[in-house]
Amino acid sequence: MTPMPSYFISHGGGSWLWIAQMREAFLTLEQSFLDMVDGLPERPSAVLMISGHWEEDDAFAVTHSANPPMVYDYHGFPPHTYEVTYPAPGAPTLAEEAAALITNAGLPARLDDKRGFDHGTFVPMAILYPEADMPLIQISLRSHYSPQEHLALGRALAPLRREGVPIIGSGLSYHNLSAFGPAAREPSEAFDAWLGTALDLSPAQRTKGVLAWESAPHARICHAREDHLVPLFAALGAAEDEPATRSYHEEMIFGGVTASNWRFG
Repeated sequence: MTPMPSYFISHGGGSWLWIAQMREAFLTLEQSFLDMVDGLPERPSAVLMISGHWEEDDAFAVTHSANPPMVYDYHGFPPHTYEVTYPAPGAPTLAEEAAALITNAGLPARLDDKRGFDHGTFVPMAILYPEADMPLIQISLRSHYSPQEHLALGRALAPLRREGVPIIGSGLSYHNLSAFGPAAREPSEAFDAWLGTALDLSPAQRTKGVLAWESAPHARICHAREDHLVPLFAALGAAEDEPATRSYHEEMIFGGVTASNWRFG
């Protein structure tokens, strides 16, 4: 089986897919998700998502339920967006395999039978597989945000790509809730340019460069907390020696943000 790629995606804001005005603003992002499906070598056996909206202190947690619930982890959106459902089946056997791979790599992992899909997962998946018929598991971040440990997570999960499972890190290449709009323009442009340059390097130099992300221009303005950047490290680790391709780029979203997605492999 041809290995599936891994991705780092910007998932947009909240429940935008179910709000007409917001969806209009994210048409380019939406099309990039449709292009992701078209670019896969075949239909996946399942999807593994690592979202910036789930973090745990003790271990990498893996959704284990056969029917994960919804997690409406956004605030101030219209009432109907808290009734959205995305009833994709879980994949308990895949979750167990993923947890074993993580543990075998010397990293802590545990299965979680209660956790559901947050909007960093169900929003892009509702575009990728709108019929909600694709088995889906989600893996948490660890709250210390260690770039090295999340890179190691991706390395541990890499064998799943040969089993037909794309690995998707879902965050945003710029995420500072206190500085959207015009204030985001200069820092997000500079950080996006730096990230593109770093990911264009040879694999060995690319890893070294990306791990040093705090030296990037405006790094801590773009990511005051790096929860939405850390999924990048896992996506990169899952295809560390393979080509990186920018799969989405847009300027002036959220009133001033430059954002990008990347495919690895």
